[in-house]
Amino acid sequence: MVASLLEIVGRKPSDLAIVDEFCSLTWADLNARTNGLVHALRERGLQEGDVVALVGGNRHEWIETMGAALASSLVLVPVNWHFTDEEIAYVLNNSGAKAVVADVEYVQKVDRAAEAAGVECRVVFGGRVPDGWEDYEEVVGEQDTSEPDAQGAGTIMFYTSGTTGRPKGVRSSMVRLGSDPAQALGSIGLFLGMLGIPEDGRVLLNAPAYHAGPLVFCVMPAVLGSTLVMRRSWDAAETLRLIDDHQLTTVYAVPTHFVRLLRLPQEVREGFDGSSLRVLYHTAAPCPPDIKRAMIEWFGPVIRELYAASESGGAGCAITAEEWLERPGSVGRPLPTTEVIIVGDDGRRLGPNEVGQIYLKNLLGADFEYLGDPEKTAAAHLEPGVFTFGDVGYVDEDGYLYLVDRKIDMIISGGVNIYPAEIEAVLVTHPAVADVAVIGVPDDEFGEQVKAVVCLEDGWEPGADLAEELKRHCRGKLAGYKVPRTVDFVDELPRTPTGKLLKRRLRDRYWEGRSSKI
Repeated sequence: MVASLLEIVGRKPSDLAIVDEFCSLTWADLNARTNGLVHALRERGLQEGDVVALVGGNRHEWIETMGAALASSLVLVPVNWHFTDEEIAYVLNNSGAKAVVADVEYVQKVDRAAEAAGVECRVVFGGRVPDGWEDYEEVVGEQDTSEPDAQGAGTIMFYTSGTTGRPKGVRSSMVRLGSDPAQALGSIGLFLGMLGIPEDGRVLLNAPAYHAGPLVFCVMPAVLGSTLVMRRSWDAAETLRLIDDHQLTTVYAVPTHFVRLLRLPQEVREGFDGSSLRVLYHTAAPCPPDIKRAMIEWFGPVIRELYAASESGGAGCAITAEEWLERPGSVGRPLPTTEVIIVGDDGRRLGPNEVGQIYLKNLLGADFEYLGDPEKTAAAHLEPGVFTFGDVGYVDEDGYLYLVDRKIDMIISGGVNIYPAEIEAVLVTHPAVADVAVIGVPDDEFGEQVKAVVCLEDGWEPGADLAEELKRHCRGKLAGYKVPRTVDFVDELPRTPTGKLLKRRLRDRYWEGRSSKI
């Protein structure tokens, strides 16, 4: 936000604000470029409440565009650059985008999407400018860099990953468009303070910024004054090098990253210092207990977890490494902004250690809706301000939340509820398993049977012998009815960049041609 940049520039104008693979910007540089973009967007007719879609990899222009939107009472829609042109067109249409800013790497499909959606204001950064587009550097460079007047708070509207269908735009009531930007900054500072994120630190962003987790833990600290080190992709060995070379204080990860870090060669792991690191947060998917314990043994007490989602609006649960070691498997206690409610299938609110659907209540009064979809909005709510992400779990007698699984992922075999996450957590500890998904597939007798879909590490050969070995591995740690009946081997599992399994895509293959999906 430009308003926040002014204060930071006053304190440390020549200090580094952003370091990416293309340039380094001081706080004075970042402020000037963001100011220029604000003036340019206004010159092109964008007004309070208009939507700017952003389709780009992790580059400094991404941060500048976000800052300009949030200082101009605009709605920023970060778009998943993995989407096809049809999916991007859907997001542009659904959000009502008036402008699109795109990375040259993705501009071809964005161009088709913008054409289909009728978006005329198109700006491209990073390379050759196609017909019908404006060059980002020219757009910014031709503008006055003075402080824009009439600044007002903008907001970000995320689109969910689409694990259960079309992406859904999450419109939050947390920020009022056009309000004092200082209030929004105060809310961000309060939230990061609750999570123990260091102020004026050095942060690594090497996961896609279009997701809420990387944006909260990496970009938001930068908004408040932390130096941001950016990379377009994630690499295990490079992550360790970047932490040490830049003396980073804050890092974000998902459980898949943990698995890859732990499987680095021993000499690479032993060469890592990591003493600068103050906090490493992970989110997005359940972390197998053995994997998390190994990460804590290696990285120390800096490992923390947040249970939240794009819909949360500052509500969630968090847990430190020390707490987790005392309560393995927990995702923590509610933040001061949150009440956790567990509800049974009969609608009854449950007590400690009773398993049911997890609902959160945002005690700040914030709520959300899925844009243009009142039915999905209603389905996600127990009552106004009380919502679910679709997860199943329980709260212990001390108020710690435990996830069992996603309700939609639950397998019902012979009337018995089976939770895939428990089985996946066992399978991923086998040295042959690089990635795994457990799903329910058709069974004429039991309705569903348990199937494991496995990606192998290099050097392992798929086949019946290995499948039996994996089943034996499970039998030693799980009840018999939870052991996979069958194992399939694949080259790659469908995951979002933040590690969420797209199980719907896996299930569809096995349920094709059947009227029932359970």
